[in-house]
Amino acid sequence: MDDLLQEFIAETRETLEAISGEIVAWEAAPADSGRLDAIFRFVHTVKGSCGFLDLPRLARLSHAAEDVLAAVRDGKRTPDTALVNAVLGIVDRIGEIVEAIDSGSPLDDSGEDLLIAALAPDAQPRAQAPTTPHSRAASRSVRLNVDLLDHMMSGMSEMVLARNELARRLRDCDVDPKVEAALERLSLTVADMRDTVTRTRMQKVDALFSALPRMVRDTSAELGKSVDLAIEGADVELDREMIELMRDPLVHIIRNSIDHGIEGPAERRALGKPKNGRLVVSARQSGNQILIEVTDDGKGIDVARIVTKAAEKGLLSLPELAAMSEAAKLDLIFAPGLSSRDAVTAISGRGVGMDVVRANIEQIGGRIVLTNDPGRGLRIVIHVPLTLSILSTIIVGVGTQRFALPRQAIEEIVMVRGDAVRIDTIGDAAAVTVRGRRMPLVSLGQLFKLNDDAPPTLVIVSTREGDYALGVDTVLDTEELVVKPASPAVMATGVYAGKTLPDNGLPMLLLDASGIAAVAGLRFTPVAAASTEAEAVVPGVPALLFDDLDGCRRAIALAVIDRVEPVPVDAIRWSGGAMRLSIGDAIIPLHAVAAFGTRTEVAVLRLTDGESEMAYAIAEAIEIVALPAEKAPARGTGPIAGVVSISGEQIELVDPHALFAGQPVMLASLPVCLLQVDGSGWMETFLKPALEASGYRCVTTLAAGETAAVALAMEDTPLGETLAPVVTLRRTRTAEGEDDASIYRYDRPALIAALAARRAL
Repeated sequence: MDDLLQEFIAETRETLEAISGEIVAWEAAPADSGRLDAIFRFVHTVKGSCGFLDLPRLARLSHAAEDVLAAVRDGKRTPDTALVNAVLGIVDRIGEIVEAIDSGSPLDDSGEDLLIAALAPDAQPRAQAPTTPHSRAASRSVRLNVDLLDHMMSGMSEMVLARNELARRLRDCDVDPKVEAALERLSLTVADMRDTVTRTRMQKVDALFSALPRMVRDTSAELGKSVDLAIEGADVELDREMIELMRDPLVHIIRNSIDHGIEGPAERRALGKPKNGRLVVSARQSGNQILIEVTDDGKGIDVARIVTKAAEKGLLSLPELAAMSEAAKLDLIFAPGLSSRDAVTAISGRGVGMDVVRANIEQIGGRIVLTNDPGRGLRIVIHVPLTLSILSTIIVGVGTQRFALPRQAIEEIVMVRGDAVRIDTIGDAAAVTVRGRRMPLVSLGQLFKLNDDAPPTLVIVSTREGDYALGVDTVLDTEELVVKPASPAVMATGVYAGKTLPDNGLPMLLLDASGIAAVAGLRFTPVAAASTEAEAVVPGVPALLFDDLDGCRRAIALAVIDRVEPVPVDAIRWSGGAMRLSIGDAIIPLHAVAAFGTRTEVAVLRLTDGESEMAYAIAEAIEIVALPAEKAPARGTGPIAGVVSISGEQIELVDPHALFAGQPVMLASLPVCLLQVDGSGWMETFLKPALEASGYRCVTTLAAGETAAVALAMEDTPLGETLAPVVTLRRTRTAEGEDDASIYRYDRPALIAALAARRAL
């Protein structure tokens, strides 16, 4: 709102400087309708802006002046001296109020009623008070012609290209460090100036969205509907000229959504929907494009009806319509002269609109995408470029061709080599696994039919729908490029976001990561079942798919895994007849199917059954999958329960029960034995290792909130306070009497049995 208010103040100031002279000239020539129209437009604009900006005093004054000027235009009033003086008084007062708003200083409304009363036909002649210059806040803004901004932007673009060429030439030869330092200063200055010049053309999309609430209210009221409007992303900035070019297409789309899409209140209640329809208009930036999205929760598009209308209009033959895909049938709404309405209304039904909308958007290098959900609504996404924007890009090569990719869309670049990257083909689709992360793969050479070779380099790109790997031959360079819209025919392919001219003078196209994913047919979310009547499918048991140390791909139930973590190979030792892993102060059993080779670090699965814990060494975790119901049983013994089919590949299923049954495992939560030490050190030195080997955790003091399962004390040692059952040890082999329940301190079997018996009490 502050930006709109400042723009209103600047425009009003500019017009006020010329309008006073126009009023005087109009008084001298009352028949000059041109000057009268200019004055009328000024007060009308002020009145309209005041209603939106909530400036009631300005609205009251401008409304009164507008009524008088309208009467003059209709021939009902004559512009005599009294009327001109009254209008001049109103205009002067408007200027005073505007300056007070800008400076934030108070200004009382005394005399404004008299100014309005002076406009009346029977008002007494009022002497024109001498105008005194009102104080104006210092202004640091200036209004420029858009053509001048375009010229500045073009010059800045050429400066960037010249800087790039100079940097490239200096890289090819030995350069004096002083020259390099000067080039670095030049680069910083050019970058700063580039950002400054770019911002001069940018404006918040709120300027495009500000008129929508009123339009939605009026349109829905006219159609007898109730619509709630939500606006998101109004702070996104777009080229000023693009905002103006987008106004009419956006208005038409929103009116269509209310008219064709959102049902009436009665129909919505019958369908179980809220009485009020919901319309969401949002804007967001994606790479070098702005995406303006209009979503409603109406009935969507009846594709069958569109096809019927197309047949009736003779746009296509019935065989041609039958052979079309669903997407092509949906695109018929852009056909000229086609409307789904039988009757013509003030809003729709003439068959003129969506074809013009798409044509206007394509003329500015944009495109429009529909997502139809019959019965639930329609989403329309308009992709428009940032005109004359300078973008940081990565240059990639495929065959002999070069393309640019926005750097902000690139997550990382990896080479297809080693164990960290693996490419799999499932049916006719390709997928890549990068360090355990699996995603779709699109070969740019195959997509553009430039070559059929396997891509040696992968560019991991991020889109709003999901991430995927783009296969290219080479990554050449990074450059800051001036991007402009390409021709409509090029933009219609859906895979380009614009064109650019790098410093070598050879034109180059900017790739659209989201568009490539769409054209390649990538799906990042599962498709819902077509019928709710279908049988319920029991979800498979989730499991972790991993590559084992012997190169075999296996899976293990996810519920048994506590966590996956890398550990140094030095922490693994063969001791006590088993392989064990040291983690901190703990030692746990470890299962490994093969040697570690030259690895210095290995990933381990920390497995637990709730009481016991062990580790399983693996080569690499792949992904989480759902185990199918069908399983082929394994032959023989060992920790393999069977074989399952996942994505067409035979996967061995690890049996956690066999692992835990065949390994001496340590309890994850050991019972605590409290030792009542006597200061001699015997319990800590002799007794503690024996008890810990039997599955106890021995402590001499309890931590805060900790309780002991059992306590152990010598017969001649004062017993501290404890709630745990106590086992008493004696130093002699024989008891002193039948009532002596103490245990000889070296009678290990009797001691372990006594501890177990006390714990069971």
